[in-house]
Amino acid sequence: MDKKQHIAIFTTASLPWMTGTAVNPLFRAAYLAKDGCRKVTLVIPWLSLEHQKLVYPSSITFGSPSEHEVYVRRWLQDRISFSSDFSIRFYPGKFSVAMRSILPVGDISEIIPDEEADIAVLEEPEHLTWFHHGKRWKSKFQLVIGIIHTNYLEYVKRENNGRIKAFALKYINTWIVGIYCHKVIRLSAATQEYPKSIICNVHGVNPKFLDIGKKKIEQQQSGDTAFTKGAYYIGKMVWNKGYKELLKLLHNHQKKLAGLELDLYGSGEDSDQVQVAAKKLELTVRVHPGRDHADPVFHDYKVFLNPSTTDVVCTTTAEALAMGKIVVCANHPSNDFFKQFPNCRTYDNNDGFVEATMRALSEEAAELTDQQRHELSWEAATERFLRVTELDQAFEPKPAKNPTKQFASKSFNMQQKWDDASAYIHQLASGFDASRRAFGAMPGSLHVDEEQCKELGLAMPERS
Repeated sequence: MDKKQHIAIFTTASLPWMTGTAVNPLFRAAYLAKDGCRKVTLVIPWLSLEHQKLVYPSSITFGSPSEHEVYVRRWLQDRISFSSDFSIRFYPGKFSVAMRSILPVGDISEIIPDEEADIAVLEEPEHLTWFHHGKRWKSKFQLVIGIIHTNYLEYVKRENNGRIKAFALKYINTWIVGIYCHKVIRLSAATQEYPKSIICNVHGVNPKFLDIGKKKIEQQQSGDTAFTKGAYYIGKMVWNKGYKELLKLLHNHQKKLAGLELDLYGSGEDSDQVQVAAKKLELTVRVHPGRDHADPVFHDYKVFLNPSTTDVVCTTTAEALAMGKIVVCANHPSNDFFKQFPNCRTYDNNDGFVEATMRALSEEAAELTDQQRHELSWEAATERFLRVTELDQAFEPKPAKNPTKQFASKSFNMQQKWDDASAYIHQLASGFDASRRAFGAMPGSLHVDEEQCKELGLAMPERS
């Protein structure tokens, strides 16, 4: 009997933190496992209670990994119409307040037994491997696929001495992703470039948004008014998530945009400042707390304004298109995927934003075809993923590995020698707490602590 390929998806976040690397890998696992042709394991971070309180919203916490798993599965089942047979495992993580990120602790590749180590998908491979110390991913797994979610260079540039930091980070990312990944997928050209990488949007939208869009098409076809509200924007309320660009555009073109009413939805560190800036405008701009984008309050808006250029592929833009809305967004690599849809209106400059916005408010949204709706779905995203990774072709498991030859080169070509040397240097540098902390690692992240070992049922690591 042929052995099914086993795909282990490692990611950097988990629900209830509503961030892209928590939601999209979860849907990827569900849809990859849907047809039963492969075994899929989703590997997500487990945080101890102290760290859960730092990141999870609405005071949600979990007393055990099994309790956390129940929450994740319930959330998913509320959004898909099928039962998906995939496993969930947890790796130890800690939340870094300084980096606003969850960082792995110890060697998380060990979460997958060697006999299941066929294919690893690293969602944010640079993030997962910055401080990796342990087995080399390429040695443990037959195929390692990295999916680049985040334009870290853009965020770093906004810090003090940002350009110098971004220059260094660019080469560090290229180096470690090359060490640990066989293939690299960039969701759009808005990410950092990587050698031999593939640009492909392998994300889809929550099926709920397509259901909302289908109802809007039915309203349009029956002659009813599908959209009774004007324009809105939704996003985490921090300046670098599009609010700075949007409020500047509104401020500079208030006369040309006379009559525009806009609702902003979001919560975040800069909420108070955004409200103050909005009140200074002559235009009617209302600021509301954040909500789920599928909330009925959004169904009747016709126009979604999104000037953000820090996203790689903006999830809310895809969701708005799926709901049948007109989207006004910048002519930017992060929006290239959306240009195929008739309701996507891009602009190149300030005057273009004004023109596109006023035209969108005066026109009717086009009805999406079945094929266009399919392109936004997770079914299509999964097809694209399987195609670009060549996992839609016959899979042959590799023979048993000799774990003692972790860094042994099986080839004498120069590239292999370079890879092996790079892996050795990274292994050496990541093995000391002082060098790890110098590059931003959290104290105590080299080894799993006793508390997390007990919570996850792991053996206490031997320390040299």
